[in-house]
Amino acid sequence: MVSPGGSFAVGTATHSQGRFDLSDLNEARAPRPRWQAYALVLAALIVVALGARWFASAGVNRNVKPARPAAAVAVAPVVLADVPETVSAIGTITPLDTATVRAQLSGTVTKVLFAEGQLVRAGQPIVQVDARPYALALQQAEAAFARDSATLTLARLDRQRYETLAAQDSIARQTLDNQRASVAQLEATVAADRAAIGLARLNLRYTTILAPFAGRIGLKQVTVGNFVSPQDAGGVAVVTRIDPIDVVFAVPQAQLADVQRKAGSGAGLPVTVRDQDNRTVLAQGTFLTFDNQINAATGTVQAKARVANPPVSGAGHLALFPNQFVNVTMLVNTLRQVPVVPVSALRHGPRGDFVFVVQPDQTVRIALVRPGPGDGIRSAVLEGLRAGQMVVSEGADGLDDGSAVRLPDAAKRR
Repeated sequence: MVSPGGSFAVGTATHSQGRFDLSDLNEARAPRPRWQAYALVLAALIVVALGARWFASAGVNRNVKPARPAAAVAVAPVVLADVPETVSAIGTITPLDTATVRAQLSGTVTKVLFAEGQLVRAGQPIVQVDARPYALALQQAEAAFARDSATLTLARLDRQRYETLAAQDSIARQTLDNQRASVAQLEATVAADRAAIGLARLNLRYTTILAPFAGRIGLKQVTVGNFVSPQDAGGVAVVTRIDPIDVVFAVPQAQLADVQRKAGSGAGLPVTVRDQDNRTVLAQGTFLTFDNQINAATGTVQAKARVANPPVSGAGHLALFPNQFVNVTMLVNTLRQVPVVPVSALRHGPRGDFVFVVQPDQTVRIALVRPGPGDGIRSAVLEGLRAGQMVVSEGADGLDDGSAVRLPDAAKRR
C-alpha cells in the first residue's frame, strides 16, 4: 500500500473501524495436524459400528421365539393282549321262508282265526272258508261209490253164474265174455268213485286254510264275508319264518381269501349281530356261505350267516325282524399277545402311521408303527412298539420329535 508521502508500508493494513496484523491471518489459515483427522474418522467408524451392532441385536431378539412350555398330555402303557381280527359290516335280516298263503279253492270266508302279527305254528288254522258246498260234494261222491259198488257186486255174482253155465256148455261163450267185461267196467267205475271221494275230502280239508310253517303272520288280507279264490294275488295272509333267521352282509374282496380259508378248515366263524347303535347284542350265530360272484361296483361279495332269533325278555316278541338293518361282526382270527395301544394314540403323517413315545427325560420321540386290527377303542400294533413303553394318548396336537411334555402324577410314579 502507498502512503500519502509516496512510500510503501509493508506488513500493515488500515481499516475504517480498526487495524490488524496480517501475520495473525496467516497463522489462522495454517492446516491442522494429520493425526487429528485420522482420529475423527476412526471415532466416526466406531460410532457407526456400535450402532449397527445395537440394531442387529435388537432385530435378532425380536425374531427369537420363546421356548415352548412343556405340554400337558395323557399317556397310556403299551400292553400285550389278544386282539380279534373281525369283519364288520351293515347287514340286513332276511327270513328263511316267506309264503303268501292263498286259498286252494273258491268260497266265502266265514272265519279269520288269527291275530295280526301273531306267531303261528305249522299247520295252525288261520282262515275258514264256507265248507258246506264241499261237504255236499263229498256226500255225493260217497253215494255214487255206494251205488256203483252195489252194481259191481251184482255183476260179479252174474259172472260167477255164467262161468258155471259155461262149464256145463249151457250158454254161449260170448255171454260169459260180455259179463266179464261188464265187471271190469264196474270195477273201474268204483275206482273212479273212490278217487272222487278222496278229492271231495281234500277239497273239504282245503276249506280250512293252514299256516305252511311256523313263523309270524302279517296283516290280514281278507275279512269275514270276502270271496276268495286261488287266483287272488294277495292271498289271505303272509307268513314269514323268523327263527332261525339269516343276515346278509357285504365282505370286502380283500378279506375273501382269509374268510374262505378259515371257513374251509371246518371252524365255524362266529357272527354277532348288534342293534343299529352297535351297543346291544341281539343274536349270535355262524357264517353260512358266500354268494357266487363279486359285485364289481363295490368290490364286495354278499355273505350270509344264520343266527338264532331269541325272544326279548318281557316284550312278547323276537329280537330280529325281517329287513331290519343291523351291525354284523364276524370273527375271522385272533392275534395272540400283541402290543395294544389306544386308538387315540395313533397319528398319521407323510411317513406313515406313528405314535409319540415318552422318554425318561419327559420328552417324546416319534416311533413309526404298523397298526393292526382294532375294536374302535384300542388297536393292535404289529411293528414299532414293545410292551411297557408309554405313548401319548391325548394332547399330542402340536408335539414334535423331542418336545417336552408334562405327565400326569400317576404316570410320573411309573
